[in-house]
Amino acid sequence: MAGLQHYRMAMDPAIQKLGTMTTNRHKYFRWTPRSAGLTFVYAIAVPFVVGVIAYQTDGKYEFRAKRKGDLISEY
Repeated sequence: MAGLQHYRMAMDPAIQKLGTMTTNRHKYFRWTPRSAGLTFVYAIAVPFVVGVIAYQTDGKYEFRAKRKGDLISEY
């Protein structure tokens, strides 16, 4: 038992392949209709919707100095 190296593990080929694929993903990226649509949704549509909601509710809610039974909406 003293001569065995228990700290060494056999490398799993699937894990090595996943690591290589993750590292080189930018080399093989292509714009497809799906990737373009997802990029539009996450880069433009979601921030726009969040901004519109934030602009419409700006100053509407006040959370400071409220007691039990008080409304948080100011108008």
